[in-house]
Amino acid sequence: MAHVVRPYRDDDAEALAGILAAAITQIGPAAYSAEQVAAWSARHPGAAQYRQRAGAGDVIFVAADPADLPVAYLLMEPDGHVDHLYIHPDHTRCGLATQLLAAAETHARREEFSRLYTEASDLARPVFARAGYAATKKREFAIAHEGRDVPIHNWAMEKTLR
Repeated sequence: MAHVVRPYRDDDAEALAGILAAAITQIGPAAYSAEQVAAWSARHPGAAQYRQRAGAGDVIFVAADPADLPVAYLLMEPDGHVDHLYIHPDHTRCGLATQLLAAAETHARREEFSRLYTEASDLARPVFARAGYAATKKREFAIAHEGRDVPIHNWAMEKTLR
């Protein structure tokens, strides 16, 4: 199945929220506990966040299927922070993360960014590493969820562009 990477459109917002929710709840349990997955998932407010963030200057690349339906996306802030990279569980292992990271890097080089950086989950860390990102540290933190702090971790990673 051929996918195309294209810029975000406002009518993608609901699909992106669905991709994020499915990725966290269906793929997340491979590396995180049920409590961690629930806390991670609850941090994301839904479709409105994409419209707000695009309006604020964040860049969103969407991988769409042949019917132009979003199946994966990457959200990058204006300073080169890759804040989201999510693939719908039905479309993993198709090279979409690699394509989205390449689109982000092309954009970053065009804009003359000096680096790209992210906080990658255990699941995303190998994808970023294959794209040339180096882990700089493991980040241990907690997410407040249902009246308690849920410990979780991710990986600070970066890629120097010049």
